[in-house]
Amino acid sequence: MSRVSQVAVGLLLITVGYVLGASQSFESTRLHAQQASGTPTEETEDKIKRGVKQLMEAQSALEQENFMRPATKGLNAFAVSCGGVNALDDLEAGNGVDPETFAGLYAGMAKPDIAAQLGRDDQGRITYKNKIVRMYPVSRLKKMFATRLKYLGENQDDSASF
Repeated sequence: MSRVSQVAVGLLLITVGYVLGASQSFESTRLHAQQASGTPTEETEDKIKRGVKQLMEAQSALEQENFMRPATKGLNAFAVSCGGVNALDDLEAGNGVDPETFAGLYAGMAKPDIAAQLGRDDQGRITYKNKIVRMYPVSRLKKMFATRLKYLGENQDDSASF
């Protein structure tokens, strides 16, 4: 290969490298690699952190206004997005709890005073004061989702059914 051909191939490779770098085609490869590894981008993580902080502030406000009495530790995003729940009264009444409280009880996230009253039946289901803890009935969940839509500024689509 002549010297001129070698220089031309070198310049071609540099040009291709520059074009690929400028077009950020490898950026999508990096993004796909992050998603495949189970980690969102930094920008998405920042949005999550801001959203969680706002949900915590909203939960605190709901608790202060007596619209929310959680039975589990930490944030209950479902309850907050639906305007709050009284999980303590729900447990006492035995009529079911919201999905996030239900999951939190199974995950060992109950507040200490609630945890002291929890047990398991012979099938491994969580009990509260010897009553099986169930999730809310579908009718109540539908009402909660309708309330959530109100906070999102959307209209409920009555055609959606199970």
